[in-house]
Amino acid sequence: MVVSVNSNPAVRAVVRVFVGVTAVLGVVLATDLVLTEDATARGAVVAGIPAGNLDPYSAQAVVDDLSVRAAQPVELRTESGSATVAAVDLGLHFDPDATKAQLLEQPRNPLTRLLAILGRTHTVDPVVTVDRATFDATLDELRPTLEKAAVEGGVHYDVSGDVATPVADLPAAGKRVARDAAVTTLSRHWLDAEPVDLPLEDFDPSVSAEVVQETVVGVATRAVAAPVTLEGADDTSVRVTPAELGTILSFVADGRGGLQPEIDTEAGVELLGPELVETERKPVDATFTMSSGSPTVVPSRDGRRIDWDKTFASTAATVTGADASDVRVVEVAYDPIRPKLTTVQARKLGVREVVSEFTTSGFSSASGENIRLVAAEVDGALVKPGAKFSLNGYTGPRGTAQGYVTSTIIDDGHADKAVGGGISQFATTLYNAAYFAGLEDVAHTEHSYYISRYPEAREATVFEGAIDLVFRNNTKHGVYIDTGWSPSGITVRLWSTKTVEVQSITGERHSYTDPPSLKLPKGDNCIASTGSRGFTTSDTRIITDAGSGAEISRNTRTVKYDPAPNVACV
Repeated sequence: MVVSVNSNPAVRAVVRVFVGVTAVLGVVLATDLVLTEDATARGAVVAGIPAGNLDPYSAQAVVDDLSVRAAQPVELRTESGSATVAAVDLGLHFDPDATKAQLLEQPRNPLTRLLAILGRTHTVDPVVTVDRATFDATLDELRPTLEKAAVEGGVHYDVSGDVATPVADLPAAGKRVARDAAVTTLSRHWLDAEPVDLPLEDFDPSVSAEVVQETVVGVATRAVAAPVTLEGADDTSVRVTPAELGTILSFVADGRGGLQPEIDTEAGVELLGPELVETERKPVDATFTMSSGSPTVVPSRDGRRIDWDKTFASTAATVTGADASDVRVVEVAYDPIRPKLTTVQARKLGVREVVSEFTTSGFSSASGENIRLVAAEVDGALVKPGAKFSLNGYTGPRGTAQGYVTSTIIDDGHADKAVGGGISQFATTLYNAAYFAGLEDVAHTEHSYYISRYPEAREATVFEGAIDLVFRNNTKHGVYIDTGWSPSGITVRLWSTKTVEVQSITGERHSYTDPPSLKLPKGDNCIASTGSRGFTTSDTRIITDAGSGAEISRNTRTVKYDPAPNVACV
């Protein structure tokens, strides 16, 4: 049966109502469209901030609030922990202009507009981009805080008496941040001014329980079925019992779903080091000897150090690949240690001839003993090209513990006594040898008043911890220091390759000063003496090329000597 709309009053009434409502809604929607033409969408909410039906100025204020939020640190949360991170470190970027444009865009769906008129809100997501590489790098760093690590399967040993029993460490699943979903969550909720809860996902460890159990009954049991012997250099051998092996051996994930043997290096060195460390050897530098009257090279010798990583890797491979009846022997691996100066390097230094020599004499027996000791320490010293030589640094302390005795020194402008007196005479001798070899003067200090047995303006004093003699080997050849002591004098010879000639010119004395009188209490440390005048003088060093005679440098040093006082002991 067909019902005609025109013949049915009820149907005609419904149609008229529908048409009327539709017309009214059309008018309402059209009117709202006109009213909101330059405003944000009615009912819009962005990052929790109501932003509906706002003029552009007010919309900009909302966007500015979001920009302020974007500059704040982001609090990330999971069920495992929380962390506060700078937005830039998460690769987050907020686009305020695009967000404002999105707010001002009116909805095309009439139903959405109608529901907004009736008070229904809708969410407008802020325009956010995420640099995935930066995000992933930061999440990698935060794994210990935000994620629950999976427990990998493994095997350790329970050691009781002489027996090591393998024990299964069964695996357990972990929870990690679901990265793709986390990016979406951050994009939507970063600017909500609330902590962001990141989604997690389960993940399994790489080693299964079945693999662990197979390892326990198989290779882990076989590994401790018999002892193993480590053979080192010099016929040294160490026997490791199954129980001892169980204290350092375990089985860990290999990253491919299996288990591999691993020896704890620290525990292994503690166990085996006391016996095997004696097989290590320090390197010996090449040196020179004067046994033939001139420097000849004493060859260097390589040292050796145990390579524990290689040794333990070999040990693990041996015990896991052998049966109980097999002979288990591991050769200890060594790394060679090269000396600082090899035989070849020493022979290339050009230490072949005397390039300078200087002698001083006239010292007391006590001073002579100190000079003998310091000369013996310095004898044989090698100064490499470009290196500095420090007398104080090379000898170290010069006190009674080192055999030095009390002798005369200069203290506060007058003679006194102290341990190590006389060292300055050796310093003066060494200084002059370096001077005539053309070596660079780095630091030296003259005596406060002139001592007649030394050349004027060309002498040096030293004092432990305060005054030093330092020169630099500014040649391309090595410099070998050869000292010769006798009860009457001290000589220093420098061996190298001669490249320069050195001339010394002593200036005239001038600006004399008269000696003062000084009275000191009688005692062992008071040395009565007749003073001498002070004066000023100079020394000029001229260095020329040994081959061509061309002048290389000319340097004048002016020295003022104080007057030596007339000392009376009262």
